[in-house]
Amino acid sequence: MPDLRHERFAQVLVDYSTSVGEGDLVLIESTPLARPLVTALYRRVVQAGGHPEVRIGVDGAVEALLAGGNDEQLGWISPRLRGDAKEANVRIAIEADSNTRGLTGIDPGRQAVFARSRAHLRDMTMERAAAGELRRVVTAFPTNASAQDAEMSLADYEDFVYRAGFLDEDDPVASWQALGQELARLAEWLGTKKELRVVTEGTDLTVGVDGRTWVPCDGKENFPDGEVFTGPVETSVEGHVRFSFPAPHGGRLVRDIELRFEGGEVVEAHASEGEDFLREMLAMDEGARRLGEFAFGMNDSVQEFTGHTLFDEKLGGTVHMALGKAYPESGGKNESALHWDLVCDLRGESEVHADGELVYRNGEFLPDLF
Repeated sequence: MPDLRHERFAQVLVDYSTSVGEGDLVLIESTPLARPLVTALYRRVVQAGGHPEVRIGVDGAVEALLAGGNDEQLGWISPRLRGDAKEANVRIAIEADSNTRGLTGIDPGRQAVFARSRAHLRDMTMERAAAGELRRVVTAFPTNASAQDAEMSLADYEDFVYRAGFLDEDDPVASWQALGQELARLAEWLGTKKELRVVTEGTDLTVGVDGRTWVPCDGKENFPDGEVFTGPVETSVEGHVRFSFPAPHGGRLVRDIELRFEGGEVVEAHASEGEDFLREMLAMDEGARRLGEFAFGMNDSVQEFTGHTLFDEKLGGTVHMALGKAYPESGGKNESALHWDLVCDLRGESEVHADGELVYRNGEFLPDLF
């Protein structure tokens, strides 16, 4: 008998997040570990009148390529991937890893080559999404590997995942719509501001946002969601920041990242673990040393750090910043093969000032601002 939580998960992703309709080509991408959700999605897409196409990744395949492939092989792009990027109407990507640290032993320089070779495909999908030609959502299926990262049992982690997506509620869509309205008001208010200053232990950072668009995220591109983001003015970032949480990227985990910015560019970078990888990512290309995203996490159903960025960047009472590529819909212009989200916890002693006015303290916006 199908798990009703999988059926509800699939229903929200198909009917709400991506609005699958008659004749849509729908890519469903994951690993064998997410089979229950993939099957439920396939059924729901068929019911909606779409054409589901399943892409299942093989565990260890990317590791094998990065470990043994030459530069030509690292840079080769399958025609199928090109076709998917150009032709799909909907893309539903489900992260479901058996080993979240499987690339730790890979040369970071090879990972950079691999990322650069695929940047144009990512850019194409981002541009199509911004133009309304592609509806896409990234989500996660609970696995033992992710539960271990979160220091939870699998059962507890499953409960966490479904709670974060409001899937434990009678009407998840209504809850996402209500949060979306709140985030839309916040985005409109932030759109009137020119500069933000974030101050907490180890951090005093100024970010210019004049003329940029703030985007409210209500479960349409990430699931779970719950953030509002923009693309900072590329030369505006000044000061230093210490990221509270370990930062996963490319099958690795980097701890205690500290960055100092001048003129929008990282001029100093340190980490207690994974510093060589951090420096390699910053050297990936010219845009990797600049911020492509600044965001507030606003999902109060996410309160635990899990080591999975999809959840951690939505954590209520945090901000996150992405090194590298900006999202076109935010007005950001930074170009890079990198997009690495780093999370800073503001739930302790912290302040955020907008145009010199205190607007946020200890993980919350002050009342009656928007």
